[in-house]
Amino acid sequence: MIQVFAFYLFASLVIASGAITILARNPVHSVLWLILAFFNAAGLMVLVGAEFIAMLLVIVYVGAVAVLFLFVVMMLDIDFAELRAGFIQNAPLGVMIALVLLCELVLGVGAWKTGALQLGVASGMAQTPGGLSNTAAIGALLYTRYLFLFEAAGIILLVAMIGAIVLTHRQRSDNRGQNVGRQVARRPDEATVNVKPAVGQGVTL
Repeated sequence: MIQVFAFYLFASLVIASGAITILARNPVHSVLWLILAFFNAAGLMVLVGAEFIAMLLVIVYVGAVAVLFLFVVMMLDIDFAELRAGFIQNAPLGVMIALVLLCELVLGVGAWKTGALQLGVASGMAQTPGGLSNTAAIGALLYTRYLFLFEAAGIILLVAMIGAIVLTHRQRSDNRGQNVGRQVARRPDEATVNVKPAVGQGVTL
C-alpha cells in the first residue's frame, strides 16, 4: 500500500513539475522546477529497484547539469518583454509541431493496440545475479565485459577536456600576465599603501 501511494505521489509530482517547467515564464523558476522533477524521477527509480539510476539522476542531473543551467540562466541578461514577444511570434509554429507530435503518438498507440507493433519482451538474460545489488551488478559488468569500452569512453572524455582547455587558452602578448614569483616575493609594505585623504578630497586612483 505504501509503495502504491509513493508511486502515485512521485509520478504526479514529476508530471506537474515537468508541466510547470515548460509553462513557467521565468527561466530561473523553470530550472528549479526541473530539479524537482529530477528528484521525483529518482524516487520512481528507487521504487523499481534501480538505485544506481536514481543516484545518477541526483548526482549528475541535479548536482551538475541542472545547477549549470541555473547559473547560466542567472548570469544571462534576459529581457522578459522580448522573450514574451518572441513566444507570441513563434506560437503558431509551436502549436503546429505539437499537433504533429500528438498525431504521431496517437498513431503509435493505435498501432500498438491493434497488434501491428510488437514491443520487446524481457528474456530474463539481464537479471541481477543473486546476492548482488543493482549497483554491484552494473559495476561488475562494466569492469569485466565492457572494460575496454568503459576505458575508451574515459580516454575520449579526457581528450575532449584537454582540447577544450587548449582551444580556450589565450597566451597574453603583453607583460600584464600573472607573475607567481613576483607575487610570492612581495613584502607587506609593497602590497598596501596607507593614505590619509583630506575631508571631501577622496582617494586618488
